[in-house]
Amino acid sequence: MIDLRLLREDPDRVRASQRARGEDVALVDALLSADERRRSSGVRFDELRAEQKALGKLIPKAAGDEKAELLKKAGQLSADVKAADADRDAADTETQELLQRLGNLVHPDVPVGGEEDFVTLETHGSIRDFAAEGFEPKDHLELGQILGAIDVERGAKVSGSRFYFLTGVGALLELALVNAAMAQATAAGFTPMLTPALVRPQSMAGTGFLGQASQDVYHLADDDLYLVGTSEVALAAYHMDEILDADRLPLRYAGFSPCFRREAGSHGKDTRGIFRVHQFDKVEMFSYVAPEDSQAEHQRLLEWERQWLTSLELPYRVIDVASADLGASASRKFDCEAWIPTQGKYRELTSTSDCTEFQSRRLSIRVRDGKQVKPLATLNGTLCAVPRTIVAILENHQQADGSVRVPEVLRPYLGGREVLEPVAK
Repeated sequence: MIDLRLLREDPDRVRASQRARGEDVALVDALLSADERRRSSGVRFDELRAEQKALGKLIPKAAGDEKAELLKKAGQLSADVKAADADRDAADTETQELLQRLGNLVHPDVPVGGEEDFVTLETHGSIRDFAAEGFEPKDHLELGQILGAIDVERGAKVSGSRFYFLTGVGALLELALVNAAMAQATAAGFTPMLTPALVRPQSMAGTGFLGQASQDVYHLADDDLYLVGTSEVALAAYHMDEILDADRLPLRYAGFSPCFRREAGSHGKDTRGIFRVHQFDKVEMFSYVAPEDSQAEHQRLLEWERQWLTSLELPYRVIDVASADLGASASRKFDCEAWIPTQGKYRELTSTSDCTEFQSRRLSIRVRDGKQVKPLATLNGTLCAVPRTIVAILENHQQADGSVRVPEVLRPYLGGREVLEPVAK
Protein backbone atom coordinates (compact mmCIF):
# COMPACT_ATOMS: atom_id res chain seq x y z
CA MET A 1 0.00 0.00 0.00
CA ILE A 2 1.09 3.59 -0.39
CA ASP A 3 1.86 6.06 2.40
CA LEU A 4 -1.30 7.86 3.53
CA ARG A 5 0.76 10.93 4.31
CA LEU A 6 1.87 11.10 0.69
CA LEU A 7 -1.77 10.80 -0.39
CA ARG A 8 -2.73 13.77 1.76
CA GLU A 9 0.22 15.90 0.68
CA ASP A 10 0.12 15.16 -3.05
CA PRO A 11 -3.24 13.64 -4.09
CA ASP A 12 -2.76 14.78 -7.69
CA ARG A 13 0.27 12.49 -8.00
CA VAL A 14 -1.84 9.55 -6.83
CA ARG A 15 -4.66 10.52 -9.21
CA ALA A 16 -2.17 10.68 -12.10
CA SER A 17 -0.87 7.22 -11.17
CA GLN A 18 -4.37 5.76 -11.10
CA ARG A 19 -5.15 7.39 -14.45
CA ALA A 20 -1.96 5.97 -15.98
CA ARG A 21 -2.91 2.49 -14.74
CA GLY A 22 -6.37 2.83 -16.25
CA GLU A 23 -7.84 2.47 -12.77
CA ASP A 24 -10.62 4.38 -10.97
CA VAL A 25 -9.43 7.91 -10.12
CA ALA A 26 -12.50 8.45 -7.89
CA LEU A 27 -10.95 5.93 -5.48
CA VAL A 28 -8.42 8.62 -4.49
CA ASP A 29 -11.12 11.07 -3.35
CA ALA A 30 -13.06 8.33 -1.57
CA LEU A 31 -9.88 7.39 0.28
CA LEU A 32 -9.12 10.99 1.20
CA SER A 33 -12.64 11.36 2.60
CA ALA A 34 -12.42 8.12 4.58
CA ASP A 35 -9.00 9.11 5.94
CA GLU A 36 -10.35 12.48 7.07
CA ARG A 37 -13.23 10.76 8.87
CA ARG A 38 -10.78 8.33 10.43
CA ARG A 39 -8.59 11.11 11.79
CA SER A 40 -11.44 13.36 12.95
CA SER A 41 -13.24 10.47 14.65
CA GLY A 42 -9.97 9.51 16.33
CA VAL A 43 -9.57 13.04 17.67
CA ARG A 44 -13.20 13.04 18.82
CA PHE A 45 -12.69 9.70 20.62
CA ASP A 46 -9.52 10.96 22.36
CA GLU A 47 -11.28 14.13 23.51
CA LEU A 48 -14.25 12.23 24.91
CA ARG A 49 -12.00 9.70 26.66
CA ALA A 50 -10.02 12.51 28.26
CA GLU A 51 -13.26 14.12 29.43
CA GLN A 52 -14.49 10.76 30.73
CA LYS A 53 -11.30 10.22 32.74
CA ALA A 54 -11.46 13.73 34.20
CA LEU A 55 -15.08 13.22 35.17
CA GLY A 56 -14.22 9.88 36.75
CA LYS A 57 -11.88 11.70 39.15
CA LEU A 58 -14.58 14.18 40.19
CA ILE A 59 -17.36 11.71 40.99
CA PRO A 60 -15.79 10.20 44.16
CA LYS A 61 -15.34 13.72 45.60
CA ALA A 62 -18.93 14.84 44.92
CA ALA A 63 -22.07 14.27 46.98
CA GLY A 64 -25.83 14.72 46.80
CA ASP A 65 -27.31 16.43 43.76
CA GLU A 66 -23.88 17.25 42.36
CA LYS A 67 -22.89 13.59 42.37
CA ALA A 68 -26.20 12.57 40.80
CA GLU A 69 -25.68 15.13 38.03
CA LEU A 70 -22.11 13.94 37.45
CA LEU A 71 -23.24 10.30 37.29
CA LYS A 72 -25.91 11.24 34.74
CA LYS A 73 -23.33 13.06 32.70
CA ALA A 74 -20.96 10.09 33.03
CA GLY A 75 -23.65 7.79 31.63
CA GLN A 76 -24.15 10.00 28.60
CA LEU A 77 -20.41 10.39 28.17
CA SER A 78 -19.95 6.62 28.25
CA ALA A 79 -22.47 6.26 25.42
CA ASP A 80 -20.74 9.01 23.46
CA VAL A 81 -17.36 7.32 23.91
CA LYS A 82 -18.73 4.00 22.63
CA ALA A 83 -20.28 5.74 19.63
CA ALA A 84 -17.07 7.61 18.88
CA ASP A 85 -15.08 4.38 19.19
CA ALA A 86 -17.45 2.67 16.73
CA ASP A 87 -17.18 5.60 14.32
CA ARG A 88 -13.39 5.50 14.54
CA ASP A 89 -13.27 1.74 13.90
CA ALA A 90 -15.69 2.01 10.96
CA ALA A 91 -13.73 4.85 9.38
CA ASP A 92 -10.45 3.00 9.92
CA THR A 93 -11.86 -0.17 8.34
CA GLU A 94 -13.14 1.78 5.33
CA THR A 95 -9.80 3.55 4.95
CA GLN A 96 -7.86 0.29 5.03
CA GLU A 97 -10.24 -1.39 2.56
CA LEU A 98 -9.91 1.49 0.09
CA LEU A 99 -6.15 1.67 0.60
CA GLN A 100 -5.85 -2.05 -0.25
CA ARG A 101 -7.53 -1.36 -3.60
CA LEU A 102 -5.05 1.34 -4.60
CA GLY A 103 -2.12 0.27 -6.78
CA ASN A 104 1.46 1.32 -6.23
CA LEU A 105 2.52 4.73 -7.54
CA VAL A 106 3.71 4.44 -11.13
CA HIS A 107 7.30 5.59 -11.64
CA PRO A 108 7.38 8.86 -13.64
CA ASP A 109 9.59 7.31 -16.36
CA VAL A 110 7.14 4.48 -17.11
CA PRO A 111 5.55 4.79 -20.59
CA VAL A 112 1.84 5.56 -20.31
CA GLY A 113 -0.57 3.21 -22.04
CA GLY A 114 -1.68 -0.39 -22.40
CA GLU A 115 -0.08 -3.71 -23.27
CA GLU A 116 1.22 -2.59 -26.68
CA ASP A 117 2.56 0.78 -25.52
CA PHE A 118 5.82 -0.52 -24.06
CA VAL A 119 9.16 1.01 -25.00
CA THR A 120 11.95 -1.21 -26.32
CA LEU A 121 15.12 -0.33 -24.39
CA GLU A 122 17.61 -2.67 -26.07
CA THR A 123 17.95 -5.75 -28.29
CA HIS A 124 20.51 -8.55 -27.91
CA GLY A 125 21.65 -11.42 -30.10
CA SER A 126 21.00 -12.34 -33.71
CA ILE A 127 17.82 -13.87 -35.06
CA ARG A 128 18.56 -16.96 -37.12
CA ASP A 129 17.68 -16.99 -40.81
CA PHE A 130 16.32 -20.52 -41.13
CA ALA A 131 15.51 -20.04 -44.81
CA ALA A 132 19.19 -19.29 -45.49
CA GLU A 133 20.05 -22.48 -43.59
CA GLY A 134 17.74 -24.43 -45.88
CA PHE A 135 14.95 -25.57 -43.57
CA GLU A 136 11.74 -24.37 -41.96
CA PRO A 137 11.84 -24.25 -38.15
CA LYS A 138 9.60 -26.60 -36.20
CA ASP A 139 7.66 -25.34 -33.20
CA HIS A 140 8.57 -26.41 -29.68
CA LEU A 141 5.79 -28.97 -29.39
CA GLU A 142 6.80 -30.82 -32.56
CA LEU A 143 10.43 -30.71 -31.43
CA GLY A 144 9.43 -31.90 -27.95
CA GLN A 145 7.64 -34.89 -29.47
CA ILE A 146 10.58 -35.70 -31.76
CA LEU A 147 12.93 -35.60 -28.75
CA GLY A 148 10.54 -37.55 -26.50
CA ALA A 149 10.61 -34.49 -24.20
CA ILE A 150 7.03 -33.17 -24.03
CA ASP A 151 3.72 -35.02 -23.73
CA VAL A 152 0.68 -32.74 -23.69
CA GLU A 153 -1.83 -35.38 -24.73
CA ARG A 154 -1.33 -37.42 -21.59
CA GLY A 155 -1.10 -34.20 -19.57
CA ALA A 156 -4.59 -33.32 -20.79
CA LYS A 157 -5.81 -36.88 -20.14
CA VAL A 158 -4.56 -36.83 -16.56
CA SER A 159 -5.24 -33.21 -15.56
CA GLY A 160 -7.00 -31.31 -18.35
CA SER A 161 -5.99 -28.63 -20.83
CA ARG A 162 -2.80 -26.61 -20.27
CA PHE A 163 -1.14 -29.43 -18.32
CA TYR A 164 1.77 -31.51 -19.60
CA PHE A 165 4.45 -34.06 -18.83
CA LEU A 166 8.15 -33.40 -19.35
CA THR A 167 9.67 -36.77 -20.19
CA GLY A 168 13.16 -38.10 -20.83
CA VAL A 169 15.48 -35.27 -21.91
CA GLY A 170 12.62 -32.83 -21.28
CA ALA A 171 12.72 -33.62 -17.56
CA LEU A 172 16.52 -33.53 -17.60
CA LEU A 173 16.45 -30.18 -19.39
CA GLU A 174 14.24 -28.70 -16.65
CA LEU A 175 16.59 -29.95 -13.93
CA ALA A 176 19.57 -28.56 -15.85
CA LEU A 177 17.90 -25.16 -16.18
CA VAL A 178 16.97 -25.01 -12.49
CA ASN A 179 20.45 -26.03 -11.36
CA ALA A 180 22.19 -23.62 -13.74
CA ALA A 181 19.90 -20.75 -12.70
CA MET A 182 20.44 -21.48 -9.02
CA ALA A 183 24.21 -21.66 -9.60
CA GLN A 184 24.19 -18.22 -11.22
CA ALA A 185 22.03 -16.76 -8.44
CA THR A 186 24.18 -18.28 -5.72
CA ALA A 187 27.35 -16.93 -7.35
CA ALA A 188 25.70 -13.48 -7.37
CA GLY A 189 25.13 -13.66 -3.61
CA PHE A 190 21.54 -14.88 -3.43
CA THR A 191 20.53 -17.35 -0.72
CA PRO A 192 18.88 -20.40 -2.34
CA MET A 193 15.38 -21.10 -1.02
CA LEU A 194 12.85 -23.89 -1.53
CA THR A 195 9.56 -22.17 -0.71
CA PRO A 196 6.01 -23.29 0.19
CA ALA A 197 3.55 -23.48 -2.68
CA LEU A 198 0.58 -22.92 -0.32
CA VAL A 199 0.25 -19.64 1.59
CA ARG A 200 -2.22 -17.96 3.93
CA PRO A 201 -4.52 -15.15 2.73
CA GLN A 202 -2.46 -12.44 4.45
CA SER A 203 0.61 -13.52 2.49
CA MET A 204 -1.20 -13.47 -0.84
CA ALA A 205 -2.99 -10.18 -0.12
CA GLY A 206 0.16 -8.60 1.27
CA THR A 207 2.03 -9.07 -1.98
CA GLY A 208 -0.85 -7.63 -4.02
CA PHE A 209 -2.15 -10.78 -5.72
CA LEU A 210 -5.75 -10.69 -4.46
CA GLY A 211 -6.71 -7.55 -6.36
CA GLN A 212 -6.60 -7.35 -10.15
CA ALA A 213 -4.77 -10.70 -10.35
CA SER A 214 -7.23 -12.64 -8.18
CA GLN A 215 -8.95 -14.24 -11.18
CA ASP A 216 -5.76 -16.20 -11.88
CA VAL A 217 -5.29 -17.47 -8.30
CA TYR A 218 -6.24 -20.97 -7.11
CA HIS A 219 -7.93 -20.99 -3.67
CA LEU A 220 -8.40 -24.05 -1.46
CA ALA A 221 -11.57 -22.99 0.31
CA ASP A 222 -11.64 -25.83 2.88
CA ASP A 223 -8.18 -24.84 4.16
CA ASP A 224 -8.31 -21.12 3.29
CA LEU A 225 -4.94 -21.43 1.57
CA TYR A 226 -3.79 -20.18 -1.81
CA LEU A 227 -1.57 -21.86 -4.39
CA VAL A 228 1.16 -19.38 -5.32
CA GLY A 229 1.61 -18.18 -8.89
CA THR A 230 5.20 -17.30 -8.08
CA SER A 231 7.58 -17.86 -5.15
CA GLU A 232 7.67 -14.05 -4.88
CA VAL A 233 4.67 -14.44 -2.56
CA ALA A 234 6.43 -16.70 -0.05
CA LEU A 235 9.70 -14.77 -0.31
CA ALA A 236 7.96 -11.43 0.32
CA ALA A 237 6.06 -12.85 3.31
CA TYR A 238 9.18 -14.55 4.70
CA HIS A 239 9.96 -11.48 6.84
CA MET A 240 6.32 -10.49 7.47
CA ASP A 241 5.80 -8.65 10.80
CA GLU A 242 9.57 -8.29 11.32
CA ILE A 243 11.94 -5.38 11.89
CA LEU A 244 15.26 -5.95 10.12
CA ASP A 245 18.51 -4.22 11.01
CA ALA A 246 19.79 -1.89 8.28
CA ASP A 247 23.22 -3.52 8.27
CA ARG A 248 21.61 -6.79 7.05
CA LEU A 249 20.48 -5.16 3.80
CA PRO A 250 20.43 -5.96 1.01
CA LEU A 251 18.86 -9.36 1.60
CA ARG A 252 18.66 -11.42 -1.58
CA TYR A 253 16.87 -14.75 -1.96
CA ALA A 254 16.54 -17.09 -4.96
CA GLY A 255 13.40 -19.16 -4.57
CA PHE A 256 12.43 -22.32 -6.44
CA SER A 257 8.84 -23.51 -6.36
CA PRO A 258 6.02 -24.92 -8.43
CA CYS A 259 3.69 -22.14 -9.59
CA PHE A 260 -0.03 -22.31 -10.37
CA ARG A 261 -2.11 -19.94 -12.49
CA ARG A 262 -5.65 -20.23 -13.78
CA GLU A 263 -4.83 -18.10 -16.84
CA ALA A 264 -8.48 -17.03 -16.69
CA GLY A 265 -7.89 -13.98 -18.86
CA SER A 266 -6.04 -15.87 -21.59
CA HIS A 267 -8.87 -17.94 -23.10
CA GLY A 268 -7.79 -19.08 -26.54
CA LYS A 269 -4.24 -17.70 -26.22
CA ASP A 270 -1.16 -19.92 -26.58
CA THR A 271 -3.18 -23.12 -26.33
CA ARG A 272 -0.60 -25.16 -28.25
CA GLY A 273 2.28 -26.65 -26.32
CA ILE A 274 3.68 -25.45 -23.00
CA PHE A 275 4.07 -21.71 -23.40
CA ARG A 276 1.03 -20.80 -21.25
CA VAL A 277 0.16 -23.48 -18.70
CA HIS A 278 -1.57 -23.87 -15.35
CA GLN A 279 1.40 -25.38 -13.49
CA PHE A 280 5.11 -24.74 -13.97
CA ASP A 281 8.36 -24.43 -12.04
CA LYS A 282 10.30 -21.22 -11.66
CA VAL A 283 13.45 -19.75 -10.14
CA GLU A 284 12.69 -16.29 -8.75
CA MET A 285 15.04 -13.62 -7.40
CA PHE A 286 13.80 -11.46 -4.53
CA SER A 287 15.49 -8.49 -2.84
CA TYR A 288 14.92 -6.48 0.32
CA VAL A 289 16.75 -3.14 0.14
CA ALA A 290 16.70 0.35 1.61
CA PRO A 291 14.07 2.47 -0.21
CA GLU A 292 16.71 4.82 -1.63
CA ASP A 293 18.48 1.85 -3.26
CA SER A 294 15.48 0.28 -5.02
CA GLN A 295 16.08 1.77 -8.47
CA ALA A 296 19.74 0.69 -8.46
CA GLU A 297 18.71 -2.81 -7.32
CA HIS A 298 16.16 -2.92 -10.12
CA GLN A 299 18.95 -2.41 -12.63
CA ARG A 300 21.02 -5.10 -10.92
CA LEU A 301 18.18 -7.62 -11.17
CA LEU A 302 17.75 -6.76 -14.84
CA GLU A 303 21.48 -7.28 -15.44
CA TRP A 304 21.32 -10.74 -13.81
CA GLU A 305 18.44 -11.61 -16.15
CA ARG A 306 20.47 -10.37 -19.13
CA GLN A 307 23.38 -12.56 -18.06
CA TRP A 308 21.10 -15.58 -17.82
CA LEU A 309 19.50 -15.16 -21.25
CA THR A 310 22.88 -14.38 -22.83
CA SER A 311 24.33 -17.56 -21.31
CA LEU A 312 21.48 -19.51 -22.94
CA GLU A 313 22.49 -17.94 -26.27
CA LEU A 314 19.00 -16.62 -26.91
CA PRO A 315 18.14 -13.51 -28.95
CA TYR A 316 16.06 -11.20 -26.77
CA ARG A 317 14.95 -7.64 -26.15
CA VAL A 318 14.32 -5.61 -22.99
CA ILE A 319 11.13 -3.57 -22.74
CA ASP A 320 9.89 -0.94 -20.30
CA VAL A 321 6.35 -2.15 -19.55
CA ALA A 322 3.59 0.43 -19.97
CA SER A 323 1.62 1.76 -17.01
CA ALA A 324 -1.71 -0.03 -17.56
CA ASP A 325 0.13 -3.36 -17.95
CA LEU A 326 1.82 -3.17 -14.54
CA GLY A 327 0.80 -5.42 -11.67
CA ALA A 328 -0.75 -3.66 -8.68
CA SER A 329 2.44 -3.86 -6.62
CA ALA A 330 4.90 -2.73 -9.31
CA SER A 331 6.06 0.85 -9.63
CA ARG A 332 8.10 -0.08 -12.69
CA LYS A 333 8.67 -3.32 -14.58
CA PHE A 334 11.15 -4.47 -17.20
CA ASP A 335 10.48 -7.57 -19.29
CA CYS A 336 13.06 -9.61 -21.18
CA GLU A 337 11.40 -11.15 -24.22
CA ALA A 338 13.06 -13.94 -26.19
CA TRP A 339 12.58 -14.40 -29.92
CA ILE A 340 10.31 -17.36 -30.74
CA PRO A 341 11.02 -18.32 -34.37
CA THR A 342 7.74 -20.06 -35.25
CA GLN A 343 5.72 -17.18 -33.79
CA GLY A 344 7.88 -14.59 -35.51
CA LYS A 345 7.92 -12.34 -32.46
CA TYR A 346 9.44 -11.73 -29.06
CA ARG A 347 7.67 -13.24 -26.04
CA GLU A 348 8.17 -12.61 -22.32
CA LEU A 349 10.64 -14.94 -20.66
CA THR A 350 11.67 -12.99 -17.57
CA SER A 351 10.55 -9.83 -15.81
CA THR A 352 11.70 -7.71 -12.90
CA SER A 353 9.59 -5.31 -10.84
CA ASP A 354 10.43 -2.56 -8.37
CA CYS A 355 7.66 -2.67 -5.76
CA THR A 356 9.19 0.15 -3.66
CA GLU A 357 7.54 0.15 -0.18
CA PHE A 358 4.16 -1.15 -1.41
CA GLN A 359 4.52 -4.77 -0.24
CA SER A 360 6.49 -4.05 2.93
CA ARG A 361 3.76 -1.70 4.20
CA ARG A 362 1.09 -4.33 3.59
CA LEU A 363 3.19 -7.09 5.18
CA SER A 364 4.51 -4.92 8.03
CA ILE A 365 8.18 -5.41 7.19
CA ARG A 366 10.40 -2.59 8.42
CA VAL A 367 14.04 -1.71 8.75
CA ARG A 368 15.74 -0.20 11.80
CA ASP A 369 18.31 2.42 10.81
CA GLY A 370 19.70 3.95 13.99
CA LYS A 371 16.72 5.15 16.00
CA GLN A 372 14.45 5.26 12.96
CA VAL A 373 12.15 2.39 11.99
CA LYS A 374 10.63 2.61 8.52
CA PRO A 375 9.32 0.43 5.65
CA LEU A 376 11.88 -0.99 3.23
CA ALA A 377 11.68 -1.70 -0.49
CA THR A 378 11.08 -5.08 -2.13
CA LEU A 379 11.90 -6.16 -5.68
CA ASN A 380 11.43 -9.36 -7.64
CA GLY A 381 12.92 -10.77 -10.81
CA THR A 382 12.19 -14.00 -12.67
CA LEU A 383 15.42 -15.78 -13.50
CA CYS A 384 13.98 -18.91 -15.12
CA ALA A 385 10.34 -19.72 -15.84
CA VAL A 386 11.04 -23.26 -16.97
CA PRO A 387 8.45 -24.09 -19.68
CA ARG A 388 8.86 -20.82 -21.58
CA THR A 389 12.63 -21.15 -21.38
CA ILE A 390 12.40 -24.66 -22.80
CA VAL A 391 10.23 -23.30 -25.63
CA ALA A 392 12.86 -20.68 -26.48
CA ILE A 393 15.78 -23.12 -26.29
CA LEU A 394 14.16 -25.79 -28.44
CA GLU A 395 13.07 -23.39 -31.16
CA ASN A 396 16.20 -21.23 -31.31
CA HIS A 397 18.74 -24.05 -31.08
CA GLN A 398 17.01 -26.62 -33.30
CA GLN A 399 18.77 -28.28 -36.22
CA ALA A 400 17.42 -29.52 -39.52
CA ASP A 401 17.10 -33.15 -38.35
CA GLY A 402 15.00 -32.23 -35.31
CA SER A 403 17.90 -32.39 -32.86
CA VAL A 404 18.61 -29.43 -30.58
CA ARG A 405 22.01 -27.97 -29.74
CA VAL A 406 22.57 -27.56 -25.98
CA PRO A 407 23.88 -24.16 -24.84
CA GLU A 408 27.30 -24.53 -23.22
CA VAL A 409 26.10 -23.27 -19.83
CA LEU A 410 23.71 -26.24 -19.54
CA ARG A 411 26.07 -29.01 -20.70
CA PRO A 412 27.62 -29.71 -17.27
CA TYR A 413 24.09 -30.26 -15.92
CA LEU A 414 23.17 -32.61 -18.78
CA GLY A 415 26.04 -35.06 -18.42
CA GLY A 416 28.10 -33.23 -21.02
CA ARG A 417 25.48 -33.55 -23.77
CA GLU A 418 26.12 -31.15 -26.63
CA VAL A 419 23.01 -32.13 -28.59
CA LEU A 420 19.57 -33.45 -27.70
CA GLU A 421 18.93 -36.22 -30.21
CA PRO A 422 15.61 -37.43 -31.64
CA VAL A 423 14.33 -40.61 -30.05
CA ALA A 424 13.78 -43.73 -32.10
CA LYS A 425 10.14 -44.32 -32.93
